[in-house]
Amino acid sequence: MKLPSLDAATFTQLLGVVSDVTLVMDPMGLIEDVSTGRDTLAALGCQSWVGRRWIDTVTSESRTKIQDMLHSQGAPDVLRWRHVNHLSPVGNEVAIQYVVLPLGAGKLLAMGRDLESLAELQRRLVETQQSMERDYLRLRHIEARYRVLFDTSSEAVLMVDAATQRVLEANVGAQALLKDAGKRLVGRDVRECFEGDSQGEVQSLLRMALATGRIEMCSARVAGLPSAWTVSATVFRQEGGAQFLVRLVTRESTVVPRQDSGSSAALSEAMERFPDGWLLTDTSGVIKSVNEEGMALLGLTASSQVVGQSLERWLLRGSVDWGVLNTSLRQQLPVRNFATEVRTLSGMTLPVEVSAVCLARPEPMYAFFVRDMDRRLQGGASVSQSQVNPFAELSQLVGRRPIKDIVGETVDTIERMCIEAALELTHNNRASAAEMLGLSRQSLYVKLRRFGMVAEAEADNP
Repeated sequence: MKLPSLDAATFTQLLGVVSDVTLVMDPMGLIEDVSTGRDTLAALGCQSWVGRRWIDTVTSESRTKIQDMLHSQGAPDVLRWRHVNHLSPVGNEVAIQYVVLPLGAGKLLAMGRDLESLAELQRRLVETQQSMERDYLRLRHIEARYRVLFDTSSEAVLMVDAATQRVLEANVGAQALLKDAGKRLVGRDVRECFEGDSQGEVQSLLRMALATGRIEMCSARVAGLPSAWTVSATVFRQEGGAQFLVRLVTRESTVVPRQDSGSSAALSEAMERFPDGWLLTDTSGVIKSVNEEGMALLGLTASSQVVGQSLERWLLRGSVDWGVLNTSLRQQLPVRNFATEVRTLSGMTLPVEVSAVCLARPEPMYAFFVRDMDRRLQGGASVSQSQVNPFAELSQLVGRRPIKDIVGETVDTIERMCIEAALELTHNNRASAAEMLGLSRQSLYVKLRRFGMVAEAEADNP
């Protein structure tokens, strides 16, 4: 290619376009002039290189490359870009790609391109690759643990596709229980694993689990077996859609152990079939017995999952709720309609209402009746228009008093009602009431004084 002679200004513009930094050197590599085209390279301190040897501005591993480029003197047969690293004033390495050309009059021209953006991209690529490898390894470990638990479980467990209701996976227990010489278990319709009169129950169970997202249970007869089994189903979501985790447990393993208290068989059966959850604990809160509704409420399939554990673990407010219940029951006071929340096995929280009594014979025990408030509210009638709205009278104050005064009095009323309710629930135990309200004891005492709910004689002894 033939090019006309270029003046100095045009040549400088051309260098600025094709390179980010330009060095003019003598044959020994002594820098005589520096030109930078980027502010980032100006921050590298390139202008201070004038009068220094080029080889002294790079890191130790790049010195050999500088020597090779100076030795070639820009010969066309060895002309190629070389990657070198410079040290910035703050100690960071800056990557620049150089090529050396003869300039004439015994001078050399080194043109450099900033590789920082490329290096940053490479670093991000390496970090992303390492992160993906860590995630992959973590998922492999999780999958291995899941596979061990799945295959070694003594219960029969099935993974069922929610759309087709066909079995996707079955553990060893399920294959032994539901084996069929004519069909493979994986790929079968899960309803075929049960007797005809139980298939409708299983179908309803799966629909209910999909609709509520909760663990649902039913009793069904497995194909080819005479006894009934407890079937539980819970749903979870994956990219391919929803799937069911179906567990089959013998009815014998879910029966509540018989009490040695001399109660009649009729009473034991009534407690077992009671429509609300029923639990029996010792005085320290360790669960001794639970009925089927109590297990369903907590998302359990067998009593062994809860017997021997502390009731406090299943209460959302833990020690606070247990402290209130235990205080009343220790004093032989019955607990009625205590509102709280329980945490199910899957981590969900349910609003419940607890009633409890202390049984003194043959040894002190606590009996708890737990009612699911969600079902109660859904099944109850809607509030009638004739019911009184406790804040309806506020509308009568509008126009008579400023809104600031109305709001202030309303807040005070609500605070007082909450404090009274907490004191009533805790039988005037201020420490428990403060913890229940999320207040410090001192803050609760200040509010009691403000509302005139503390006796003057207690003023000096909070």
